[in-house]
Amino acid sequence: MTPDRIIVTVVGLAAAVGVAWFFWFKRTQGVAASAVSDGYQEQMVLVKGGYTPDTIRVTAGRPVRLLFRREETAACSEQVVLADFGKSAPLPTGTVVPVEFMPGDPGEHEFTCQMGMLRGKIIVEAA
Repeated sequence: MTPDRIIVTVVGLAAAVGVAWFFWFKRTQGVAASAVSDGYQEQMVLVKGGYTPDTIRVTAGRPVRLLFRREETAACSEQVVLADFGKSAPLPTGTVVPVEFMPGDPGEHEFTCQMGMLRGKIIVEAA
């Protein structure tokens, strides 16, 4: 192999590993939802090329309100689905949409777009 082929191969493999880590193996601590005066745990989620934050920590047995604000027009982000909680909501561009649910037992639950391409995680922690 010539040196230029070796360099291209190494750079290509490094890029493939980087993409795999970013999409499948990256772990974040997550953001703790804030307690508000009406007893809800509340967190604003920006929808723009993904969910920010994409990992939200909440306490079991206390109601949760996620406020989704979509700032893009991509078809994939038109709806959010919280399958484990039996919730979904359309997300019109530029509007804050509240999604409320009651987390049960501790564990991890996913929220996605209707196509499953955008993904986030709700971590329910024991009280």
